[in-house]
Amino acid sequence: MKTLPVVDLLVIVAYLVGMIAVGVYFSRNNKSADQFTKASGKIPGWAIGMSIYATFLSSNTFLGVPGKAFGSNWNSFVFSLAMPLSAWVAARYFIPFYRNTGEVSAYTHLEHRFGAWARTYAVVCFLLTQLARMGSIFFGIALSLQALTGYPMATIMIVVGICIILYTVMGGMEAVIWTEVVQGVIKTAGALIILYLVVDGMPGGVDRIIEIGKVDDKFSLGSFAPNFSQSTFWVIFLYGFFMNLNNFGMDQNYVQRYHTTTSIKEAARSIWLCVYLYVPVSLMFFVLGSCLYAYYQTNPELLDAIRMQVAGERLPDGSPEAIRQLAATLSPAEYGDKVMPHFMVNKVPAGLVGLIVAAILSAAMSTISSSMNASATVFSVDIYQRYLNPKMTDGQSLRLLYIATTVFGVLGMIAGIAMIGVKSVLDIWWQLSGIFAGGMLGLFLLGMISRQTQNAEALTATLVGVLVIVWMTFSPQIPDEYAALRSTFHLNMVMVIGTLTIFLVGLLLTRIRGKKLEPVPELKPNNSVITE
Repeated sequence: MKTLPVVDLLVIVAYLVGMIAVGVYFSRNNKSADQFTKASGKIPGWAIGMSIYATFLSSNTFLGVPGKAFGSNWNSFVFSLAMPLSAWVAARYFIPFYRNTGEVSAYTHLEHRFGAWARTYAVVCFLLTQLARMGSIFFGIALSLQALTGYPMATIMIVVGICIILYTVMGGMEAVIWTEVVQGVIKTAGALIILYLVVDGMPGGVDRIIEIGKVDDKFSLGSFAPNFSQSTFWVIFLYGFFMNLNNFGMDQNYVQRYHTTTSIKEAARSIWLCVYLYVPVSLMFFVLGSCLYAYYQTNPELLDAIRMQVAGERLPDGSPEAIRQLAATLSPAEYGDKVMPHFMVNKVPAGLVGLIVAAILSAAMSTISSSMNASATVFSVDIYQRYLNPKMTDGQSLRLLYIATTVFGVLGMIAGIAMIGVKSVLDIWWQLSGIFAGGMLGLFLLGMISRQTQNAEALTATLVGVLVIVWMTFSPQIPDEYAALRSTFHLNMVMVIGTLTIFLVGLLLTRIRGKKLEPVPELKPNNSVITE
């Protein structure tokens, strides 16, 4: 642990004050619930694209991706390669659908199709996904700032969380979007600075990094064998396609933004701008992880402190000898998330550390603020107004949004504190999001594509899908005497198989009823949509 120089502390404080100032500025416009949730539909498409990009580029990417590349290879980059295909589907079908319905909630359509249970189920899945997202991001930012400041991780989460709550509550969706535009620039600049410093400090430069990476197979995208029990290329591609489709097509964080643009065309452009920015930038983070791996292979003595830190966290009451023994057995995959914070503490010069910390804060705050605003919107529209008070005035709705935003921010902090001690922030986020989102996407696709599917078929298919998701999720905990009942699929396939189970079972039950499928009229491609 090092004490941050005054200049770095000033940069960090200036950034946090600036974000709160943005919330204060836009609070003047927040006179209605429509302004709070949709910014009155006046945000330009390029700003929405930057906002979506900033939401994607969370601290899970900033810290988790380099840690993953350090500990294994570029297999997880296949997730980004699947993004253009998901974006094409969303731009061609989902955006026109949402814009034509005019519903601010992504889940109102499910009640129209299948009844209140479908809407409630999707809302619960969404809120659980957002808590998992916020928790993993709070954990990721605390992981880094603890290395820089020495403060307890819980304390860091609380301080950062309060700042996010302030500007999100005061400024609403408009503040969220414009702060994310700034944050997208800051976090990209921070990553470029770290990458330059790693390469500059590497004896032999880029050639040596490539040489070490080739020897240890650090640039592999994974096996192309049709094996779904391991993290192969195809497992990550399928997971990436379905998860990105869920993000672009069902996640309230993104659907809400489609309503803030001036037209369908602008909304579609925002998606493609996100893709054009995120795919190469995510590759940069994998490159950064490989560069850090080569750097620490060249300077192996620097890893001793990291191993001891991780071992000490796993054995908080262990003796020094026990901690040393555990440290000697740790693999790169078990301490990969700690490497970049360690590099920042020891190798980044004063003055730049503050900017990089601001970049990490940007990576966390952009996604958390989006999740808070979207969660509050969904809770207000789909739960409170649907079941408790359907005749709320606009003033009451706005006050409810303020309270709900604050509550979900606090719950996100609690989730982050509960995650302290996990091995990989990226792994835990992928697993939790796959579990919660799989059923939601399957039900939504069934409702949009199969016009003939009715309430009974959809409910039965959802129950079957949930059982499959629960079985696959808890399969590793099945006792050895019942090992034959365990799933042989990789955990990232939970999202894929859960989605397909609900969708295909629903279609099968509809066919059994003897009804012919036909396309939903409103899903016809809109000629004004930009798809490239």
